[in-house]
Amino acid sequence: MNDGVNDGTDVRGNGAVRWGILATGGIAERFATDLAELDGAEVVAVASRTEASARAFADRFGIARAYGGWDGLFADPDVDVVYVATPHHAHREAAGRALEAGKPVLCEKAFTLNAREAEELVALARDRGLFLMEAMWMYCNPLVRRLAELVRGGAIGEVRTVQADFGLAGPSDPGHRLRDPAVGGGALLDLGVYPVSFAQLLLGEPDSVQAHARISPEGVDLNTGMLLGWDSGASALLSCSLEADTPLTASVSGTKGRIEVPRGFFFPERFTLYREGAEPEEFTHTDDPHSLRHEAAEVMRCLRAGEWESPLVPLDGTLAVMRTLDAVRDRVGVRYPQEALVTRG
Repeated sequence: MNDGVNDGTDVRGNGAVRWGILATGGIAERFATDLAELDGAEVVAVASRTEASARAFADRFGIARAYGGWDGLFADPDVDVVYVATPHHAHREAAGRALEAGKPVLCEKAFTLNAREAEELVALARDRGLFLMEAMWMYCNPLVRRLAELVRGGAIGEVRTVQADFGLAGPSDPGHRLRDPAVGGGALLDLGVYPVSFAQLLLGEPDSVQAHARISPEGVDLNTGMLLGWDSGASALLSCSLEADTPLTASVSGTKGRIEVPRGFFFPERFTLYREGAEPEEFTHTDDPHSLRHEAAEVMRCLRAGEWESPLVPLDGTLAVMRTLDAVRDRVGVRYPQEALVTRG
């Protein structure tokens, strides 16, 4: 890292990486659980908007310090890196304040509400010489990495189509977070980010975006279909839903074959490669595909190596996904009340 710019803790080498966790919801619980199984990782502090919530989380996971408020975590000299696990409407503020305090950041997805906020965070991290990464755990999954390597290596020829879906029979209560536009509710940012990220992992940022959605009375998308196109002739048919339990599968087809990923494509236990004239090849791994420790391990590797961003989850890729999500929202007419002027694709 650039020691003239970065005033955060230097963790280069092989010592323990000390984590601070911001927020105490379900994803934070999973992260703390999985970090406990990762060699060289230690959670030293947790923060929430209330001290009671932070203390309960700390007691559950054996964390030494609990802060009722964010500033204590950002000022803690023993915190090497902050994991931002707040709802995504708070990511810009939380990650931004952590970076301003000199802390490297792993920030949950969707990375921010919109591309403008994402660009601000990336610019801040690059200006300060600080590590920043979106917590797109799918990109760090060993099988997803293997799938991408096969596609990039020409195993199925030139990619022509990608299909992926993520839908669940979600909450019907209008007061639920997923139905609330004030906190970035809707299917797209919570679920649709996965199919979009899967397609862009393989094909990059699309050249055209079409979309259709069913909009709730509150003004968020409940069921969204997307058609992304590339000048190469490739296309991606993607969907997300808060109203239907969809297959949660993905496939990528090329001029020489295809790859099919069964239910749970964003944390696969296996996938199958089909090529003309050859027997199907099944790829599996024995590691827990549901674990968040793969992304945590990548953050720790980068910090120890002095790298400002991860080659597995590059910031330019995160920005490209956010531009696509903005474009989808623009096509279907979803706009969050706290947004000012937002540049749409």
